[in-house]
Amino acid sequence: MSKHIGDVILDVKNISLSFGGVKALADISFDVREHEIRAIIGPNGAGKSSMLNCINGVYTPQQGQITFRGQTFSHMDSHQVAVMGVARTFQNLALFKGMSVLDNIMTGRNLRMKSNLFMQALRLGPAEREEIEHRKRVEEIIDFLEIQPYRKTPVGQLPYGLQKRVDLGRALALEPQVLLLDEPMAGMNVEEKQDMCRFILDVNDEFGTTVVLIEHDMGVVMDISDRVVVLDYGKKIGDGAPDEVRSNPEVISAYLGTGH
Repeated sequence: MSKHIGDVILDVKNISLSFGGVKALADISFDVREHEIRAIIGPNGAGKSSMLNCINGVYTPQQGQITFRGQTFSHMDSHQVAVMGVARTFQNLALFKGMSVLDNIMTGRNLRMKSNLFMQALRLGPAEREEIEHRKRVEEIIDFLEIQPYRKTPVGQLPYGLQKRVDLGRALALEPQVLLLDEPMAGMNVEEKQDMCRFILDVNDEFGTTVVLIEHDMGVVMDISDRVVVLDYGKKIGDGAPDEVRSNPEVISAYLGTGH
């Protein structure tokens, strides 16, 4: 099945980021095309999460710029990023453990809600109609992620793989154009990884969502990505189709540790 990969939606140019003299990222450039699954890989401490944090406005790089849908920013503001249609999942689950699956995913809708909190609290006309509309969307996501039996279950009671799925659902509730996934398979067993791969491919395919993915599991990355960028010690050492990257000597040595 061939999918149509569009124009560049996100362009990262010459990003450098330091913390107290330690360079986390050194002059990194790459782009992301509409509708692709773009992986960022590299050994521990390569700067992958820092890169994601620059894209979604958590960190402000000292140099470089990011262009999203033709608008260029020297630094992104995290609220503005979300409003523009970039959603993100986190390595360490930032879910509300005591809240149900449904309510957790509803929190992802907040940016899409137009009525103010006062109207929402009183459930006044427009707010109530809006809430019904949002609930419908959330139920669709729950169906899509095959977590219907757990709708009312507090998230903290679910196994880890399902919690990760709820986290993905919350990001999807934003209806993002670009979905940033920070190690979505971390800590999962083989079966959970296979499920998560399938959902990522489906999100990309059925919703047309562009996916930027950080992942340690090379096998997973090679299976599902259209293009891969490789970081090592904050520098870019590879960029291209999975097969190109896999056979790049610099990437092999970084991963197998022969270069260090």
